[in-house]
Amino acid sequence: MAEMLEIEFLGTGTSTGVPVLRCPCPVCHSSDEHDHRLRASAIIRYLGKRILIDCGPDFRTQMLRASDINLDALLITHVHYDHVGGIDDLRSYCFERDFPVYAQADVIKDFHQRLPYCFAEHLYPGVPKLDVHEVKANEPFMVEGIEVMPLPVMHYQLPILGYRIGPLAYITDAKTIPQETIDAIKGVPLLVLNALRHKPHMSHLSLSDALKIINEVKPGRALLTHMSHEIGFHTDINKILPPNVQLAHDTQIVTVAR
Repeated sequence: MAEMLEIEFLGTGTSTGVPVLRCPCPVCHSSDEHDHRLRASAIIRYLGKRILIDCGPDFRTQMLRASDINLDALLITHVHYDHVGGIDDLRSYCFERDFPVYAQADVIKDFHQRLPYCFAEHLYPGVPKLDVHEVKANEPFMVEGIEVMPLPVMHYQLPILGYRIGPLAYITDAKTIPQETIDAIKGVPLLVLNALRHKPHMSHLSLSDALKIINEVKPGRALLTHMSHEIGFHTDINKILPPNVQLAHDTQIVTVAR
């Protein structure tokens, strides 16, 4: 029997979320819940474990509406606030043990600066207790018995990570993707990839950029995430995308076989 992986999209928006505060555009005033996007994050459920990818400032709200609130570990893609701003809310997951967190060295350094109270010699009662592990690009590692392949990509000039777990490759905030990463995910059953908007952007893939990557990778299916209000209406854009490509939406749950 095929091993099934499930991904639940906690958020599919860019750093501002959608609607954007004070924005008068039609997308920000849409009544369609598919156009409402919290900051990008997802839970991967695979081989009995639940792995969170990124923990942004909407984390508490996202978990209150998630289908299953249990988590076993956290993978961080990069240091920007919309991907790490909810770390303090992990305190609820630290009662039984120090919560495992996997990230590159620059992210770990930022944690010590942003959350010094989590790493003090004498911890204040109730602070998040984190079991932090450094990961490096192109060096697979184990999380709760599951092999994870870090996928190096560039967020403008910042080296960041996507992750491949079984039949899934998850990449967000990429602007350029090196050939070695393309080769590592070719033919993957499910690719999650960022697509900020239609116009080019300095540090994010546009929709046309993302479609070019998808055409090169040739995944079984692709879902787009980390989208701004400038992407347009969810329903309208999905109508013009290739058959195996869709915009993901908040709370969406997708299963894929290995």
